Amino acid sequence: MSAAAFTLVMVPPLPDETLDWPDRLTDALPGIEVVRPERPEDVRTALARADAAYGTLAPELLGSAGRLRWLQAPQAGPPPGFYHPALVRHPVEVTNMRDTYTDHVAAHTMALVLALARQLPRYVRDQAAATWAPDWSDNAVIPLGEARALVVGAGAVGAETGRLLAAFGTRVEGIDPRVTTPPSGFDRVQPPDHLDRMLPWADIVVLTVPHTPRTEGLMDADRLASMKPGACLVNVGRGPTVRLDDLVAALDGGRLRGAALDVMEDEPLPPDHPLWRHPKALITPHVAGAGPHAAERRFEVLLDNARRFAAGQPLTNVVDKSQWF
Repeated sequence: MSAAAFTLVMVPPLPDETLDWPDRLTDALPGIEVVRPERPEDVRTALARADAAYGTLAPELLGSAGRLRWLQAPQAGPPPGFYHPALVRHPVEVTNMRDTYTDHVAAHTMALVLALARQLPRYVRDQAAATWAPDWSDNAVIPLGEARALVVGAGAVGAETGRLLAAFGTRVEGIDPRVTTPPSGFDRVQPPDHLDRMLPWADIVVLTVPHTPRTEGLMDADRLASMKPGACLVNVGRGPTVRLDDLVAALDGGRLRGAALDVMEDEPLPPDHPLWRHPKALITPHVAGAGPHAAERRFEVLLDNARRFAAGQPLTNVVDKSQWF
């Protein structure tokens, strides 16, 4: 196959931000054919001759893609079911969108950490009730310059979060299955089998890990009970890593100072869920990645990988399909 001579199918449903992507891809890579089928019945026909695809391929669609060699996932952590057994078994190479929201997610994470450290959820509720109730006790705040943080997931987002925490004087350690060299600001990074011995050490536990077979239910009743009394939990990774019923019990029992969640086991979080009104909880609706340039960054990942695919070069952000990341 000559350079750039391949067919890429953009699989619906797709957001409007991608409408001009076929023209932009063909302008940048003469010879590439980009197909964006609008009708469901045309998707299978297009996939039958596709070398590459962008989007989500359910098992019935994957069965039509006999020539497929590369699939670009549209997200850093696709929703449950994306890595179905047929996709894991298929020889197609999958890449994702990791490291496209790093600055936004790390900034949001720090906002959540600071809010818990300075009791902002309590003061926001006091404001809504027009209640003047300052807390000047010694344990009113977590002094970040004296605190210890455990960042579970030291990839791009975790590394940037750790760097920002260290700028406040926080001692930072990490847990990661792949990262071994400590990123800037980290004292050290340890493998996942060290998690249980590190949880009692940390004043702040930040989860940035993806949803994988190994991280589902990672923070359950036992692990929450092993956290340091008065510690805070922040989750900006994926909702299924924290068992919400167990978290509510840990907050109710006084084990934890607070929890801040941008992601939930069930999204949207049901209106009657106790976390909405819990005095120790801070909830944001899966918006940590919000910020400018997101669509452009995703396009740049797709374009870079398209160039690499055309040239026969290694792709970026390759996923271990069996581990979903």
